[in-house]
Amino acid sequence: MTAVTDQGRDHGQGPEHEGAEDAGLDDGRRWDDGLIARRAADAAQEGAEAERTPQDDEPGPQVEAYGLPGSPLRPRLDALRELVGLSRARLDADTLAEAGRVLDEASARQRLSSRHTVVALAGATGSGKSALFNALAGVQISDTGLRRPTTSAPIACSWTDGAAGLLDRLAIPGRLRRRPVQGGTATDEALQGLVLVDLPDHDSAATGHREQVDRVLSLVDAVIWVVDPEKYADAALHERYLRPLAGHAEISFVVLNQIDRLSGEAADLVLDDLRRLLDEDGMAVGEHGEPGATVMSLSALTGAGVGDLRELLGRFVQARTAAARRLSADVDAAAARLRPVYVAEGRPGLGERAREEFTDRLSEAVGAAAAGQAAEREWRRNAGRACGTPWLRLWRWYESTRQLGGGLDLMAQALAPPEEELTARQRVEQAVRKLADDAVDGLPAPWAQAVRETAVNGAKGLPEALDELSRNAQAGAGGRGRGGAADTGSASVGPGVWGSGGAATAAGQGKRGSGSAGFGSGSGSVGRATAPVAGALGGRVARPPRPAWWPAAVLAQASMTLLQIFGGLWLLGQIVGVLEPGLLTPALLMLAGVVGGPLVEWSCAAAARGPARRYGQEAERRLREAAAGCGRVRVLDPVAAELARYREVRERYVAVTELSTTGG
Repeated sequence: MTAVTDQGRDHGQGPEHEGAEDAGLDDGRRWDDGLIARRAADAAQEGAEAERTPQDDEPGPQVEAYGLPGSPLRPRLDALRELVGLSRARLDADTLAEAGRVLDEASARQRLSSRHTVVALAGATGSGKSALFNALAGVQISDTGLRRPTTSAPIACSWTDGAAGLLDRLAIPGRLRRRPVQGGTATDEALQGLVLVDLPDHDSAATGHREQVDRVLSLVDAVIWVVDPEKYADAALHERYLRPLAGHAEISFVVLNQIDRLSGEAADLVLDDLRRLLDEDGMAVGEHGEPGATVMSLSALTGAGVGDLRELLGRFVQARTAAARRLSADVDAAAARLRPVYVAEGRPGLGERAREEFTDRLSEAVGAAAAGQAAEREWRRNAGRACGTPWLRLWRWYESTRQLGGGLDLMAQALAPPEEELTARQRVEQAVRKLADDAVDGLPAPWAQAVRETAVNGAKGLPEALDELSRNAQAGAGGRGRGGAADTGSASVGPGVWGSGGAATAAGQGKRGSGSAGFGSGSGSVGRATAPVAGALGGRVARPPRPAWWPAAVLAQASMTLLQIFGGLWLLGQIVGVLEPGLLTPALLMLAGVVGGPLVEWSCAAAARGPARRYGQEAERRLREAAAGCGRVRVLDPVAAELARYREVRERYVAVTELSTTGG
């Protein structure tokens, strides 16, 4: 029998024997070997024209291979395309290369005929795939023999017209495109739309042959793996092809050829062992109606089992789902490769606890607690000045002047921070680093790196911004008026930036300063040597507000002082003799002033504790909120945006994988 080529000529030779004839065709000459051959060709052409329908003359619309209504493949491809687009700025090109290739191949297959199914015959040297190719086509198309390799280039056999675009995609030239001999049986009708491709040996010694096999296998809709009793367990087949393509089981046929060389029992044993190897490769075997690879045995030489394979191929081709299944399996494989860069361990993100810890560290760096304590002390100190006895104020003034000589030494000691104490800049860097660690916990490496870079970039100007913020907060608080302003820091804030040696000082602990919130070198206040209520408005002093009862307390204290003075003068007058003797009354007046003054002072101090505490807490809260707002704008919001971007691409990845039709 002979095979009819797509050019309408008869040709009984394989690719190795058609050089002269192909040259003649290229020159426009028709090959013939006499009258009998010409009559046979004319008869075949007339028969084909008689059977040809108008649909065969016209290619018809190129329906999408996977564009059927309700098909889950289209949304998966759209999700994969969006996933690649969203990830280009975070992942390198090599990581996304396979996904891009799948999208390109899906787009190319979409534009070609869905009425055809391209099936490749692949096998090792001597497995008999070319003989099986000829048996399925019903005609000698591909050369067989002892010489190896026999097939040097892919050869295609198309059962119907309209497959030229598919074969062009496979880069199979016209001289290697054949037509089978069809007998008009039901099996032949079922094979309408089949495009069978015979490949070179996948284990060929020629590198070019192996490259052609790999190229075509990545483009066909299905594969028939032809193995023989000697090489069915070959490691090259399983490790290089079957194991990586385990997810393509639904479009795979594994055929044990040459069973004529085995007894019936031996053939069953080899077939069972083949199924075992496929199971170890991870390739599901379709048995008992379950989806998976079709495994069967046959003999291309004797024809045993070839009819069964033709029937299986007929049902497979008529279903017209091979292209969609292949693309779906490709999407599964691409998604599996991308899983390490999209799937996180646990639930990464910024919780409330991480945010609160970040705010606490910034507040510690900016000295919010120290500022609140200093503000509370200043409030109570002002109350003491206003309501205290004059004699006690004189004593305090004397004590302060007596200790003034040692103040410079104390200041120098306080301004020299211990080596183990962190500077304010280090505290900020530590806060940002801890926040980034909490945010990236469980994130895939590329996205974790992106989050860390975002946090570091946002923290570059954060120390200076916090320093400026604290000064602005004090200025805003002091702007409400001299003596009635709410001093946020209630401590002097140096004009320096966060240089080395600057540190948030701990107030009220006898160590460093009285609540300075400055971050520049030498910006910390020391003890009470520096006025703790100095504002940032050109040296203008910002004093805490005074409650309504202060004037009454001042008047009461003044009355007690007057009673002491009046009683003392009365007694003095009696001693001198100016006044009549009578010690009881002036003594009682003087005693009332002496006892009443401290009592008024103690009462004012007790009454001032609550307001002073609230005032200090308010100062701490304002500075804390200012630091938190600055950290939120510069670090938290950018990190949250990066995490939101990851969640978006993760949702796209889930959309790619959750609708898998191949069990991937």
